[in-house]
Amino acid sequence: MTDYETVIGLETHIQLNTTTKIFCGCKADSWEQPPNTNICPVCSGLPGVLPVLNEAAVRKGALLAAAMHSEIRLTSYFDRKNYFYPDLPKGYQISQYDISLGGGGFLDLPMPDGSMRRVNIAKLHLEEDAGKTKYENGVRYVDFNRCGVPLVEMVTGPDLRSADEAAQYLIRLRQLLRWLGVSEADMEKGHLRCDANVSIREMGSTVLNTKTEIKNINSIEAVRTAINTEVERQIALVEAGGRVEAWTLDWDDALKRLKKMRSKETEADYRYFREPDLLPLKLDEAWRDEVLELLPELPLARRTRFMTDYDLPEYDADILTGDRPISEYFEAAVKAYGGDPKAVSNWIMNEILRMLNDLGLAADELTITPEHLAAVIRMVDAGTINNATGKAVLAKAQTSGKSPESIVEEEGLAQVSDDSALQAVIDQVLAANPDELNSYRNGKEGLFGWFMGQVMRETRGKADPQLTRQLLAKALKGE
Repeated sequence: MTDYETVIGLETHIQLNTTTKIFCGCKADSWEQPPNTNICPVCSGLPGVLPVLNEAAVRKGALLAAAMHSEIRLTSYFDRKNYFYPDLPKGYQISQYDISLGGGGFLDLPMPDGSMRRVNIAKLHLEEDAGKTKYENGVRYVDFNRCGVPLVEMVTGPDLRSADEAAQYLIRLRQLLRWLGVSEADMEKGHLRCDANVSIREMGSTVLNTKTEIKNINSIEAVRTAINTEVERQIALVEAGGRVEAWTLDWDDALKRLKKMRSKETEADYRYFREPDLLPLKLDEAWRDEVLELLPELPLARRTRFMTDYDLPEYDADILTGDRPISEYFEAAVKAYGGDPKAVSNWIMNEILRMLNDLGLAADELTITPEHLAAVIRMVDAGTINNATGKAVLAKAQTSGKSPESIVEEEGLAQVSDDSALQAVIDQVLAANPDELNSYRNGKEGLFGWFMGQVMRETRGKADPQLTRQLLAKALKGE
C-alpha cells in the first residue's frame, strides 16, 4: 500500500469586533438579534445606496496584518465578487482581490517535537459578510442580519500536513486574535469560521493534486474530524483506482459525515472587478506607524521570553501566555513577589486559573490583584500561614475585596508554629482517642493521617504541617 502525505490549506473568515458594520451604521454584532432586524438599505442591498468604509475595520485589519508579519499596503482596492445565493441580497460581495490590505505573511506553529511549522499567508483582505440560511421542515429561511459585518479573510498556503496541525493553527490564530483584541474569535457564534482545502499525494512528491473544499465546520474539533474523514475518503478512492474531483463538501457535524454540495468554483467564476462605489483605500505612513505602535509583544515571543527570563518550563510558559491578561497578571505578581517566578506560576496555574474558570472571569476582572497573590505567597513562605489557609485567604480576598494580610489578622488565621502549643493539642487528641492510639501502636500505622486530621481540626487548619508531623510522630511512639 502506498504511503500518502496530506496537504492542507485553510481559509478563515474572522469577524472584526467593531461597533458597526463595515459599510453602514448597523450594529456589527447581531448574534442575539431577531432575524432581519439589524439591517438597513445599505447592508440589505437596496438600489441606489452607497457604502461608506468603516475606519475601525481598516485599523483592526491592519493590526492583524502586522501581527501576521504581512505588509500593510498603503494603497489597496475593493472589488466586487459576483455570485448568486439567497443570503447575498446584492448579488455580489464587496471584497478585496488582487491588491488587498495585507501582502504575504506567516504564522509559526510550535510542534510537539520542539520544532516550528511555518504557515505562509497567501491572502489577507477585508470584506463584508453575507447573511445566513437556515433549513427547517424543508423550508429555507434567510436572515440578513449578518450582511455587511466586517471580516478579514485569511488564506494559508498548502503548508499544513495533518488534521492535528490544522487544529493547532486555529488554536494559535484564535489566541492571537483575542490577544490583539480585534475579534472575539468564538467559532460557535461565527466570529471565526474555517473552510479546509484538502488533497493527498504520494509521500515524497511535491505535486499539488486536486483538492476538495470542506465547508460549514464550526469548531476546532470538527475541523480535525472532518479533515481526517476526507483524507480517508481520498486515500480509499485513489487506492480503488478512482480520481479525486474538485468538489465543495458540506460537513454534517451531527452525523460526522461529508456530502457533496457543488463543483468547486474557481476565481474566474466570480468575475471580479473594481468596486465602482468605493475609492481606492489610501493610507499614509504616519497612519501605518500609528497602527504598528499598537502592536503588543506577541504570544510566541512572550512564551519564549518567559522561558528565558523567568526560567519557566515550556508547559508553564505555554499556559501563562495562552491569554494576554493572565500573562500580564503573572508578570505583575512576579514583580510584587520578588522571589522565585516558578512559585508564582504554580499558584496561578493551580489556584488563580481554577478560580477564573469557576467564576467565568478574565484575569483583569479579578478582585484579587497581583499584589494580593504575592502577599499570600510571601506569608506561606514565611510560615505565617500554610498552603491550605493561603488558598482559603485567596477565596476570601476575591469575595470581600480585603487584603490578604487584613483577612489573616482579623480572622486569626496565622499558623500555629509554637512547639509547646502544638504539643498540648497533640496530647489532647491522643488522650481523647485511646482506642485509635492502641491500634496505631499495634501496627496500624495508616492511622497517622487520621491523627494529623484531628490535630488540624482542633487548630482550625492553622497548625504548621511539618512541625505537627514531627511532634505527632514522636508522641505516637510514646517518646
